[in-house]
Amino acid sequence: MAAVTHTLRVDKVERLCEDAVAVTFAVPPELAGRYAFRPGQSLTLRRFVDGREERRSYSICAPAGGPPRVGVREVPGGVFSSWLVHEVRPGDEIEVLPPAGSFTADLAPGAHHVLVAAGSGITPILSIAASALAVPGSRVTVLYGNRTAGSVMFADELAGLKDAHPERVQLVHVLSREPREAELFSGRLDAARLRRLLPLLVPVADVDHWWLCGPYGMVTGAMEVLAGLGVPRDRVHRELFHVEDVPPERAAPPPPAPDGPSTPVTVILDGRTTRLDLPPGATVLDGAQRVRPDMPFACKGGVCGTCRAKVTEGEVVMRRNYALDPAELDAGYVLTCQSEPAGGPVTVDFDA
Repeated sequence: MAAVTHTLRVDKVERLCEDAVAVTFAVPPELAGRYAFRPGQSLTLRRFVDGREERRSYSICAPAGGPPRVGVREVPGGVFSSWLVHEVRPGDEIEVLPPAGSFTADLAPGAHHVLVAAGSGITPILSIAASALAVPGSRVTVLYGNRTAGSVMFADELAGLKDAHPERVQLVHVLSREPREAELFSGRLDAARLRRLLPLLVPVADVDHWWLCGPYGMVTGAMEVLAGLGVPRDRVHRELFHVEDVPPERAAPPPPAPDGPSTPVTVILDGRTTRLDLPPGATVLDGAQRVRPDMPFACKGGVCGTCRAKVTEGEVVMRRNYALDPAELDAGYVLTCQSEPAGGPVTVDFDA
């Protein structure tokens, strides 16, 4: 879908802890359909700072059917997060793109969901957990890692879910810089700790969905642990936070010098076909933005998945990918912010 923003009014700003807030938006009735979201999706916010366009993607932390609300933790020096955490007030207006993202699934009755999060990774996890509990017979286990009790986002809401559904919710906090009564819950929520925790807390073979959200090390470590326990890959859903968490050696080499012949690229977006000549070393997204300013994007780091499209002609090479699952890759989807033609004409379809 095209990156069409709408200006939404901030309805509420809730202080979660010293460096984090939840921002709720008021959606006018005529835009209700555009901003209806699935649990686990995100909103991309847009503003201009000193004449430069800035976009940031924040996960929705509200249950399905509620008003869109995002959780924001301040990134030191962040021109967007610092503004949201310290300056934005109810009544302010912000440009917001419609919900996006594939870190979500249908919530079937009677399913058991195990959700593993660290830090601000709790934001989509909270939405998924609360939405799952609205489905009859569903059970939820949340493993949440933080540094200290004071840095826990949504502590009261998580406790409220546990109190409201004591037979269906298991909530475990793991703190890395604050001792807990049980040694098992003191330390980082890493692969070694998950290997100890999971067999004690959950019947691994009976879990229907695993949801992982947090920094690169936690997510990849958890995936290795689950693979070692025999969990089928299609039951594991994962999302990363922060491009900076990705090890530099996993990034692609620098693009080649911009010489040589251009490549014909066709872009299909919102039913409209646009053709362009892409210079060497440019990504499909960067090239398309020169002629289609409505291209969808947020992080441009291969993490958020906002620029996802399907290659229907030709081949591309992705510099890196931390948003698409193997099934999406097999189906021909790519991240256009990371994709360069592999030789010959290319067609990408954002509507597919």
